[in-house]
Amino acid sequence: MGEALNEARSALEKDEVPVGSVLCINGKIIGRGHNVLICSSDPTAHAEICAIREACKQQGSYRLPGATLYVTLEPCVMCVGAILQARIEEVVFGAREPISGAAGSIMNALESGWMKHRTKVTAGIRADESSQLLKRFFEEKR
Repeated sequence: MGEALNEARSALEKDEVPVGSVLCINGKIIGRGHNVLICSSDPTAHAEICAIREACKQQGSYRLPGATLYVTLEPCVMCVGAILQARIEEVVFGAREPISGAAGSIMNALESGWMKHRTKVTAGIRADESSQLLKRFFEEKR
């Protein structure tokens, strides 16, 4: 989660919402990402999607069995769809997203079984640090 927080700080430096993510298999990072929606003019450029894209290229496959995704903020519905399509085994996230969180806040699509694949969810890891980055970003915007 420390590496995901580093990615979130990279987003903050770019004046993007500070969300960061890393994907690991067997303890090795295979993909990294942070929000780049604004600078890339791409609404799909969430931290999770960026990390998944990089990992898939590195692995040479669109499936990532055995992978764990670490992300500083609870994934949204779009990201949950990509996580399920990639067959990621587990998602570990920091802060809850009460408005659009699809891994336990407004729904838990990852563990629901609505698709053939289910992804284990672990929530609240280093949540305070994740939340503080987000609060800092939004306070500076006000």
